[in-house]
Order: sequence, then C-alpha cells, then structure tokens
Amino acid sequence: MKKLIILSALVASGASVKAADAPFFQASLTPDIAIHSKSTDISGVCLSIWGENPQSALALGFVNGSTGDSQGFSWAFLFNYDERYTGVAWAFLNVSQEKFVGWQAGAVNVAKEFHGLQWGFVNYAEQLRGVQLGFINVAMNNPWFNELPDKLATGFPIVNWSF
Repeated sequence: MKKLIILSALVASGASVKAADAPFFQASLTPDIAIHSKSTDISGVCLSIWGENPQSALALGFVNGSTGDSQGFSWAFLFNYDERYTGVAWAFLNVSQEKFVGWQAGAVNVAKEFHGLQWGFVNYAEQLRGVQLGFINVAMNNPWFNELPDKLATGFPIVNWSF
C-alpha cells in the first residue's frame, strides 16, 4: 500500500518513475494513431479513446492498454488490459495477462497472477495472493476448504482469499 501511495504521489506531481527522458503526455485515438508510438514509455498522463503504451502514468480513456512492466492508475470507461501492472485498474472489465499487483475494481476482473484486492461482480485469478470481494470469486490455486484459514475455496460468493 505504501508503494501505491508513493507511486500515486509521483504520478500526480509529474515526476518520472521510469526514464528521465520518457514523454510526460500521450493522447491516442488508437495505439497506431497517437502522439507517440505504442512502444514509447510514458511517465505522466495518457488520454485515450484506445491507448496502449508501457507506462508509469495516470491513464484515462475508454480502452487502456499497458504493455511490459507498467504502473500507475488506469481508469477506463470500458476496458483495461495489461501484461504486468502495479497500481490501480478501474473499468467495466479489467484483464491482466501475466501479473497484477494492487487493486482491480470493475464488473469483471481477470488476472493470471494477482496480488492485492479484486473488487467486482465477478473476480477470477489463476494464482491469487490476496482478497476477492464480489458476487462470484474464483481463485484456481485454492483447494476446496482444506487449507483454512490461509485459503478459502476455489470459488466462493461474497469473499475469497489466499495468503
């Protein structure tokens, strides 16, 4: 949590968390129609209809894609997707392809490896280390009730956890 607060403060102040020469601002209609190419690290603010960059940023848009090792706060009206992300992802649908550390909030949250809090209607993690709060919670690495109190169940309503 301390890292997340420090990262949020750095992003809000405009400080670069990645490279000193990384652009501060990105605006995108699509990943290929943008101020900077989709392979450019952004260390500040990304505004997008559909954007996709490696970033240490505040990302606001309809669809936000974060590639590589990215971090920050990603708020999308529809969809956030990432490879490896640290921070907060807030959208109708959040999908993390490899690893997510932090907080996912949305109607549907999906992660291959998740560390932190998933909060939504449906939460799914192949490898969970943390807590899921929602109507349907699935943690594939949890056996059914035989490792209490460290792990609850593979699937459980309202709350599920694995530590």
